[in-house]
Amino acid sequence: MLPAPGIGHAPAMQDQSGTQLPQRGTSPRPAAEPGTAPDRRPARRPVPAVALRPATPADAEFCYQLHKAAMGEYITAIWGWDEQVQRAFHQRAFSSHRWQIITAGQADIGMLDVEHRPGEIYLSRIEIHPGHQGHGIGTRIISALAAEAERTGQDLVLDVLTVNRRAQALYRRLGLTEVARHGDRGTKITMRSAHHPK
Repeated sequence: MLPAPGIGHAPAMQDQSGTQLPQRGTSPRPAAEPGTAPDRRPARRPVPAVALRPATPADAEFCYQLHKAAMGEYITAIWGWDEQVQRAFHQRAFSSHRWQIITAGQADIGMLDVEHRPGEIYLSRIEIHPGHQGHGIGTRIISALAAEAERTGQDLVLDVLTVNRRAQALYRRLGLTEVARHGDRGTKITMRSAHHPK
């Protein structure tokens, strides 16, 4: 798990060892020199500090609605969306003692579930609300896990749905490779980031 205590308003996120990850943002622009026109490009809004906090039982409904928003189209493409089945699955899966809530500023924007297994770190689930995707948040979190795996001589392992090509592209960019397919009609891909001894 990536611990969250005390980092809700920190300028950077910490991984398990306490190593801080630099926050993406913009550096202030220097003032225009005398006699030159000022830079008229619109200022980019800085990305809010991203942090993790432990989930609580009160987060169950948030996590269900997040799952529906982030994964609904992929689940529908493979199995179809059955609200009753998905609710029951969520009730069985939700784990407030293991899941973490991803926050940006004051907003809850996602969830994370990580298992530390012998010889590997298994990213069981990462879901970020579609309105907050594409800002590098998932990249930062997965990169922190990959760095932890590298530092401890382990592999980072995860499963991704075959129809979720966007996530697959991200994982490949971060150094994971496909090692197996499984599930009904090969609907899931196992990807692994192999540790390379120095």
